[in-house]
Amino acid sequence: MLAELRGLNEECGVFGVWGHHNAAHITYYGLQSLQHRGQEGTGIAVTDGKQIHIKKGEGLVTEVFSKNDMDDLQGTGAIGHVRYATAGGSGPENVQPLLFKSQTGSLALAHNGNLTNATVLRSLLEAEGSIFQTTSDTEVLAHLIKRSKRTQFIDQMKAALNMLQGAYAYLLMTETELIVALDPYGLRPLSIGRLGDSYVVASETCAFDIVGADYIRDVQPGEMLIINHDGIRSEIFTTQTQMSLCTMEYVYFSRPDSDLQGMNVHTARKNLGKQLALEAPIDADVVTGVPDSSISAAIGYAEESGIPYELGLIKNRYVGRTFIQPTQQLREQGVKMKLSPVRGVVEGKRVIMVDDSIVRGTTSRRIVRMLKEAGAREVHVVISSPPIKHPCFYGIDTSSREELIAGDKSVEEIRQIIGADSLTFLSVEGMLKALGREQSGGMKGSCLACFTGKYPTERETFAVGTTRGFDF
Repeated sequence: MLAELRGLNEECGVFGVWGHHNAAHITYYGLQSLQHRGQEGTGIAVTDGKQIHIKKGEGLVTEVFSKNDMDDLQGTGAIGHVRYATAGGSGPENVQPLLFKSQTGSLALAHNGNLTNATVLRSLLEAEGSIFQTTSDTEVLAHLIKRSKRTQFIDQMKAALNMLQGAYAYLLMTETELIVALDPYGLRPLSIGRLGDSYVVASETCAFDIVGADYIRDVQPGEMLIINHDGIRSEIFTTQTQMSLCTMEYVYFSRPDSDLQGMNVHTARKNLGKQLALEAPIDADVVTGVPDSSISAAIGYAEESGIPYELGLIKNRYVGRTFIQPTQQLREQGVKMKLSPVRGVVEGKRVIMVDDSIVRGTTSRRIVRMLKEAGAREVHVVISSPPIKHPCFYGIDTSSREELIAGDKSVEEIRQIIGADSLTFLSVEGMLKALGREQSGGMKGSCLACFTGKYPTERETFAVGTTRGFDF
């Protein structure tokens, strides 16, 4: 569904390139391909080998960067970021990359994810004299690096990363190298590619296609890559790892032309839709999906069920962003502006409406109402993921259970609220089967916390954090 209307948003996306004479321009196009991961702010930092230059601001990639800006960003290494604020709030000071300068050189930093012990670390750092320039949890890493008693920068990085808890895909850039790091659980996606003699790294592989790069491999949990003019090398900063990629990346967040751990996202969503058709057979006339992320699942449902797929809902791509509307009434009006039912398709029909998830329920209720106002005789809602019952602490803006309609309501209660004739969610077991992740225990390789309440990291760390201090 539409992230800005539904209220389910991933924090951000990162892109970097090393060893290309048009590094900033490559990063610009890479960020455009990741725009779906964040629309509140964007920035690019570039190094010419002696100095890091930066340009950033609030808004979309095309709004923030002018041709003159891009011409001024000269260098062969760059990192970029698109942001949707979850931790630390919005505001221009929180737009990334963040740039830090010291007597030993400069450091640009971009982060995708959320640190679950950021508040504790920040308090301890401030108690020892650190002064923060932003409210973003991203800044914590820079202070930890400077606090480390190690003599080599890479060793300082490793020590600092081992102080962090939660989800993080980091890109760090000095004047002379690019460093990539992924948390021990691999909660957020991160991949490395090759563009001629240059290296590129991105949150999603769709960015490689846009800039003409070839995918090499995924960055592994607990891995750090150091890229400079001597090439690329891999180092491990922790062996305490457990792959737990966020399952919602397959369901909703990633673009359908991206690949996650060797599986195409469009194919994954079709498989989810096929499995849903097996679990929820419905006697109906047409299948339709809510644009854009649910289209693939709807096609899969139609193929498996034999019920024809039709464009029952059309997305208006030329309406301005409506998530900034201050009242729920105006936000619901924004849904109507963004989505329109096709009366000729749904009138007098029994409609199966496929969606990827229900978070708060307000948008689902409005779409069901629109379909019925357009003449649909019945509207059966089928969801290609299980009910989201638990908050996410890893970079998605559902930080409390009270925000979630499934947190305290049954499927029947949700059905009544949204006004559907029937409502079915995909089972956790069915989702794992569709994604080829059937394992003993069902958790290996996937984070299912928002569905099951079983978090890959220790829950007590959300409140307690580390008490080791900064003698590291």
